[in-house]
Amino acid sequence: MYDKSLVLSMLKQIDDALEKIVSRSKQIQCPNDFTDSPSGMEKLDSICMLFMAIGEALKNIDKITSSSLFLQYLEIDWKGVIGFRDIIAHHYFDIDAEQIFWICEHKVVSLSVAIKRMIKDLS
Repeated sequence: MYDKSLVLSMLKQIDDALEKIVSRSKQIQCPNDFTDSPSGMEKLDSICMLFMAIGEALKNIDKITSSSLFLQYLEIDWKGVIGFRDIIAHHYFDIDAEQIFWICEHKVVSLSVAIKRMIKDLS
């Protein structure tokens, strides 16, 4: 068995980070909005940092739960989310604003829904 309170705390941090990503990306209408101004670049940097923190936290949760928790929520590509952290951390200068924009537009909400469900299920 694992420490549910620790995992729950980490999930709440992830939930907060996802809410920040949604909030910060609302003003971004296209990938160029990230790259065409200093404020856009700051948003890109801050969103990438949050994705990195989310990936690291998910990697730690997977270790703490001996890979059992994510098996209950198969609608998310957990390996992909965790691997995305490694891409940001180790290949930051190769990050494509279009990819970040696409992820913000198409993946963040479903991840947020899954995290909220996990929080509810563990509470």
